[in-house]
Amino acid sequence: MSFIARHGLYTESQQRAAGVLDTLFKGREFTAIRLSFPDLHGILRGKEVSLALARDSLEHGIPMVGTLLLKDTAHRTAWPVFSPHEAQSAGLDPDFWGAGDVVMVPLPETFCRLPWAPHLGWMQCQAFHHDGRAVAFDPRTHLCQALQSLHQRGLVLKTGLEIEFYVYRLLEEESDPATAQWPAHPPKVAMVHPGYNLLTEQWLDRSEPVLAVIRRTCAALDLPLRSLEVELGPSQFEAVFEPALGIVNADRMVLFRSAMKQALYRAGFHASFVCRPPFDTVMSSGWHLHQSLVSVSEGTNIFAPREEGEVLSKQGQHYLAGLLEHAAAYAAFAVPSINGYARYQPNALAPVGIDWGTDNRGALCRVVNRGREDPQTRIENRIGEPMANPYLFLASQVFAGLRGIQTEAPLARPVTDPYAASDQSQRLPSSLGQALDYLDASQLMRSWFGDSFVNHFLRIKKNEIARCNQALAKGASQKDWEAHEYFGLF
Repeated sequence: MSFIARHGLYTESQQRAAGVLDTLFKGREFTAIRLSFPDLHGILRGKEVSLALARDSLEHGIPMVGTLLLKDTAHRTAWPVFSPHEAQSAGLDPDFWGAGDVVMVPLPETFCRLPWAPHLGWMQCQAFHHDGRAVAFDPRTHLCQALQSLHQRGLVLKTGLEIEFYVYRLLEEESDPATAQWPAHPPKVAMVHPGYNLLTEQWLDRSEPVLAVIRRTCAALDLPLRSLEVELGPSQFEAVFEPALGIVNADRMVLFRSAMKQALYRAGFHASFVCRPPFDTVMSSGWHLHQSLVSVSEGTNIFAPREEGEVLSKQGQHYLAGLLEHAAAYAAFAVPSINGYARYQPNALAPVGIDWGTDNRGALCRVVNRGREDPQTRIENRIGEPMANPYLFLASQVFAGLRGIQTEAPLARPVTDPYAASDQSQRLPSSLGQALDYLDASQLMRSWFGDSFVNHFLRIKKNEIARCNQALAKGASQKDWEAHEYFGLF
């Protein structure tokens, strides 16, 4: 019996999809298939395989070096994998010792043809141990767990993606092997539009070569783009996608970021999802996550208010209260970079306090409602940066909101002036280090994600901070360090 069948890793619909792909691969329409998975940081890692191996992977999975799940943002392994005693003491699963393999299982429902390389097929994978256990360090595992917790209550998560990012004209990349360094030199770039004119049509038209690539790529990948906009920052854009249920938008976010970097690169551009590119004249990029809960049996939005004068139902109010109560604890999942915390500035369309408001873009959570029983009622959490791993960000929202529902947490009054002076204890973390401290102390996040994963996440992100501090101590500037660490890869 195959590995996937023996451990029951495919649903019936996945088995049918795998059968269709097996027939497709027999037809030799492709030259190779890319099998990829998102690491802790949401960066796709994987390999191209032959059609024969791709067919085999639909039954047995494919081995992948496990240390890819142990890397920090500079691709340095943060665990002592070649010291079994130390690895065991640190709680590292034996499958990772000696840089051993885990099994990557393709998700056949994610298969697509890469529009910038149509001879290549692509599938996303999920990591499993050799005994069939899901790998706890695989971020997708945790969102699956969160969605299952909702399903047991007859609910499903509905999300909408609103993503700000930068696209530059690529001028030059470091090509001399004698000057190669780790991490790599950031590329030299030029602006596509000069910015500082939000939604200005002239800048939109000037950016058409970029927008055309984005539209074509999204259409070919079935990424349902709702709008493309010119943002305020020089060379900054925003993409908005149709809402979707369950895990779909997390998968879309991973694919969108990777596809934009690849397709735009081939067209001579550099896309970056780092919050603040390494230039003085930039505006921060955010990831605004719209969310609501839908009844599985009735298909209705349970956040929609039932009473006149309310902007959220009672369950919606409890969910929102949970998001606020645990915001400091999940901040590290929503903003996992050193770079991203500079975004929290007053009067910059970014949150500062842990608060909410009705249609207020200065609050952490913006509630959108147009009246009683409005089916579009939703909560927009404005905490995130576009570098965030979508599986961890979404899972943290479900865990926090669900706890609010379980405890019937009371909701504080809305704010109308979110940038007024307030209690410092009600402020968002001001640095990644502070956010990690909140996560470390959170019993909720530890109970849902598990101590093993939280400790793993903390170890890798603290490794990142330590390397930054070492570079600063040697005379590097913060901007230069972030340019090498984030700008080229993310």
